[in-house]
Amino acid sequence: MNDERPGWDEYFMNIAEVVASRGNCSRRKVAAVIVKDRRIISTGYNGTPRGVKNCCDGGCPRCSSDTPSGEGLEECLCSHGEENAIVQAAYHGISVKDGTLYTTYSPCLLCAKMIINSGIKEVVYRRRYTIDTTSTRLLKEAEVLFRGIE
Repeated sequence: MNDERPGWDEYFMNIAEVVASRGNCSRRKVAAVIVKDRRIISTGYNGTPRGVKNCCDGGCPRCSSDTPSGEGLEECLCSHGEENAIVQAAYHGISVKDGTLYTTYSPCLLCAKMIINSGIKEVVYRRRYTIDTTSTRLLKEAEVLFRGIE
């Protein structure tokens, strides 16, 4: 029997990886878990908005096309995992202020702005998103703790 327990970061990031498996984006599966006082208060995965045909079923023309990664993002109908975790908490009247957001990929600029304005104090990510330079700078400027884990 293995008595080794995962640390909190590993525990919550592993949960985020499971949440990502629910993502319906046909290009990449990303998820976020928001935690306060070591308690999960919200989760979100990427995909088309509620009531819209799933991306993986052709609901997002941009994701169904051969548009190169990082281009045509203004045409993408999918919401990001971080966005959905924040919105899901708001939908249910739960404050994310002073929470920690665990995400499977570092946040894009739009998600970084939402993270800052929602009052989240820390972002922990597993993998770097290829276009996160400005979002990283903004999070640091806003004094949101930002760190990666393996």
